[in-house]
Amino acid sequence: PRFMAIVNPASVGAMGALAVCLGAFGAHGLKGKVDPALIKTWETAAHYHLIHTAALLAITTASPGVLSKRAMKTAPPLLLAGTVVFSGSLYALVLTGQKKLGAITPIGGLMLVAGWAALGL
Repeated sequence: PRFMAIVNPASVGAMGALAVCLGAFGAHGLKGKVDPALIKTWETAAHYHLIHTAALLAITTASPGVLSKRAMKTAPPLLLAGTVVFSGSLYALVLTGQKKLGAITPIGGLMLVAGWAALGL
């Protein structure tokens, strides 16, 4: 599928490196600068970011026939968009203090759920 030209092992590797860097930033760069409850929010964002990066790596490197063509077409964009919206909204919430950004987070969560469900198509 065309989307796989964007979501490939190299781009997923960059996504994983970013997840690790953002996790480290939360653990070391934010301590003492933001409320401890917001550190936990950052950890959640980094955790989901890394888990879904690993899922995308598994999908992009799956042997032909392991997943249906429909799953290969549907799941990766949902998992990528869900990660960006879910984790991205939480990262932004912590960095800006704008609690209203938390209203966007469940949309990303629904995209992640849909991405996982799409693997069964």
